[in-house]
Amino acid sequence: MLIQKILDNKVTSYKEGFDTWQEAIRGGAEALIEQGFIEPVYVDAVIACVEKYGPYIVIAPDIAMPHSTEGAEGVLKTGIGFMKVEKAVCFDPNDPEKDARLFFTLAAENHEEHLNNMMELSEMLMNEDLVKDLLEVKNDEDLKKVGEKYTI
Repeated sequence: MLIQKILDNKVTSYKEGFDTWQEAIRGGAEALIEQGFIEPVYVDAVIACVEKYGPYIVIAPDIAMPHSTEGAEGVLKTGIGFMKVEKAVCFDPNDPEKDARLFFTLAAENHEEHLNNMMELSEMLMNEDLVKDLLEVKNDEDLKKVGEKYTI
């Protein structure tokens, strides 16, 4: 359901890579901005939070969940964007566990929706086979197949 919702919302992107984690966060948010989920000010807040608190958004090796911890300024509606990069993005040069290739950008209008987003996403990402399959997707068709395979 979650993958289908992401596809239905047209908030996916597939990139080769980025020079910096800041560029990657901006890249992962582009589709959410284009589809009217967030404004650029929200992306600035996410980057500011990572600069302030460190790479808390990298929740597991290869998986980043960009979101702001400081309110929802710039969020227009709740949604989750998906971006897959071929070349891992480095968040901490001293810790390769903090590299990410899957980005799930969270936008929530309120705290409850934010927690629901995080729970739904966390449940999905506990499936290691699903994560391996996500790391292989190249386009929306591949992503759709993963969603159908796991009915997520």
